[in-house]
Amino acid sequence: MSRWVAVGPERLAGWLDRFAAAHGGIAESTVDPEAVRLTAADGTVAELVVPFPPLHGSLPDDLIAHALADRRVGVLLVRLGGYAAGVFDGTRLVASKVGSRLVHGRSAAGGQSQQRFARRREGQARQALGAAADTATAVLLPAVSTLDAVVLGGDRRAVDEVMTDPRLAPLRALAVAARIDVPDPKLKVLRRAPELYRAVRIRLSD
Repeated sequence: MSRWVAVGPERLAGWLDRFAAAHGGIAESTVDPEAVRLTAADGTVAELVVPFPPLHGSLPDDLIAHALADRRVGVLLVRLGGYAAGVFDGTRLVASKVGSRLVHGRSAAGGQSQQRFARRREGQARQALGAAADTATAVLLPAVSTLDAVVLGGDRRAVDEVMTDPRLAPLRALAVAARIDVPDPKLKVLRRAPELYRAVRIRLSD
């Protein structure tokens, strides 16, 4: 049986100490650029996913320093009808733009009226995703040479569609694999993004 937890980098050292104390100490550890695996004396296993891989080091404690490191990160959050782009220096938001475009929900009506509604909705969706791409271009591209990484979040299909914009090719090269799940991309949601992308995800297996 396994479960996932997310631990902020500032709390990671304490979490590791508590894990070891609760399970009789660490019997074995393996470290690679993508993950740290700890096997406790009672057989419990903790697999820690490295944020912003690769991890340079051979000790579990190296992950703490890696997770705590300040990075300059571009963030693009997109859901159909809403979008936010920001540049973070450490956890400080230094540039941002948030916007929204109306996209109607799906219609249950049938016949020609449904077809007209669907065409109108598709047009609204294209405009909304185009506005998201314009925002990413305006906010993130000027900073691209200074970014350590780009984090994407929101609705996967919408984000992927936006990222196909040819202007965003330099951002695609910096995008990390891990996505963050967020509600409607408002400014307050954008400001909280570092809490999600800096956290170390841990899978615990008994």
